[in-house]
Amino acid sequence: MRYALFFLSLISVTLYAQNSLRVQNTNFTISQGSFNPTETSRYQYNYNRLRFYYDYKTSNYFFHATADGISYVGEDFIESNSFYYIKQLHSDTPFSTQSSWREYNKVALGAKIYRLYGGYQDDTNRIVAGLQNITMGVGHIWTPSNLFNPKNSYALEPDETYGVLALSYTRYIGLESQVYGVVSQKKNNSIKSATGFQTTLGTLEIGMNAIYSKSTKMLGYTLQSDISDTGVQIRSEGAFIRGDILTSTSMQEEKNFFQGILGVDYAFESGLNLTLETLYSSQKFNYEEFMLNYNRELANNLTLSHLYFGTTLDYDFSIYLSASLLYIESFNKENSRFISPTLNYTINDNNVITLGTQLYGGSKKSEFGMWDNSYYFKYVFSY
Repeated sequence: MRYALFFLSLISVTLYAQNSLRVQNTNFTISQGSFNPTETSRYQYNYNRLRFYYDYKTSNYFFHATADGISYVGEDFIESNSFYYIKQLHSDTPFSTQSSWREYNKVALGAKIYRLYGGYQDDTNRIVAGLQNITMGVGHIWTPSNLFNPKNSYALEPDETYGVLALSYTRYIGLESQVYGVVSQKKNNSIKSATGFQTTLGTLEIGMNAIYSKSTKMLGYTLQSDISDTGVQIRSEGAFIRGDILTSTSMQEEKNFFQGILGVDYAFESGLNLTLETLYSSQKFNYEEFMLNYNRELANNLTLSHLYFGTTLDYDFSIYLSASLLYIESFNKENSRFISPTLNYTINDNNVITLGTQLYGGSKKSEFGMWDNSYYFKYVFSY
């Protein structure tokens, strides 16, 4: 009788639970220069990611898992310094979230856990534990106050970031305010924590957050507001940072600097969406310092210029065809620029193809001018 009651209760929970399993395959065919600007080599290769999503929800409890199978095809690329750089990238977690690479002549295979978390949510509380994405900041091109999962607008997939092993809690106070806290464990088993709040005063959304770890301290703010009925939204985000970096002399040094963005968004009646955003950094770093710290906590904050200007344009020609453009100008002794246009065609709900390029302009000694252009074809199948 006890076993029968147990199985009946298990069946009843399963019946009322919501389960979903989705599969997405993303395939890139890419032509690009070396990740090392001193090399003149150019590579053509194929990158494929087979991703599985699983979601489970019952009552106020939920669970999510995302896992990837990854392959690179292209003998020259797999044997290059560029692929060696990719192999050195790892999540900042106490356990490895990805397998070692298996190389077979022209093919390299790997797998990773992208997200794995569970939690509880009701009208006033949300708690999440596991390998997750910590969102902070209001920037669309840059997010200087997000030291957990910062956006990388120069990547082919800017929102693809490693998960953070963390316990996060959000307390909703009414409809317009919330406080939150995060505790995460890093690769060296040290603790990284964050706390903050968001509230709304009229049309102005205000946020404050602080991050603390053994090597980094950050105090940040966010401001966001709609300007009356104009359709214009303005945003600002700033971060006062004190952190340790490896310098060009291979010595660890503490740096104190400020980074902030100011952005404006507007949606035209024609369907064109425009974003303007500037990034200012009181401290700039050199290329050698950037490479020495590529896998450290402040990697995305090590800018090579004091000032950047960026703009994005998005336009839907029809329900099937859309285009976007990202333009970033780096203001330095020698200005340089990064331009990334894409054209997207939606075949149906399950199939989307994209043609894109990443163009770099400027002298060979400038920030973006040192890189070669990249061209790619992207095909996404979802089921």
